Amino acid sequence: MSTSNTSPAPVSPYLVLGAAIVLPASGHVILGVPVRGLQFLFFMVILAWVTAKISPPDANFVGRHAGGFLIYALSILDAYKIARIRAAKWAHNARREGDVTQSGIEPHT
Repeated sequence: MSTSNTSPAPVSPYLVLGAAIVLPASGHVILGVPVRGLQFLFFMVILAWVTAKISPPDANFVGRHAGGFLIYALSILDAYKIARIRAAKWAHNARREGDVTQSGIEPHT
């Protein structure tokens, strides 16, 4: 029983999380903010290059590209956070409109 004012359900945060882990910036693309994903990719490459230039020669691959891996981890967290916030807002709006069956969240008693 949905009204014409309710928006469709957002993408699952777990799908966005999985996509962001498998392929950098794909979580942002799924969310509809590809420019933000490209910004993360840009800084990922730049910081990986910088840390590769300043790291000691005996460092392993992860150590040589630690800056890129840091931005990669931050991009995963960012995509998941955006997806969780959108899902929570959608569930809250659905609950407020009395559409508890779609949100799956019961009101507090």
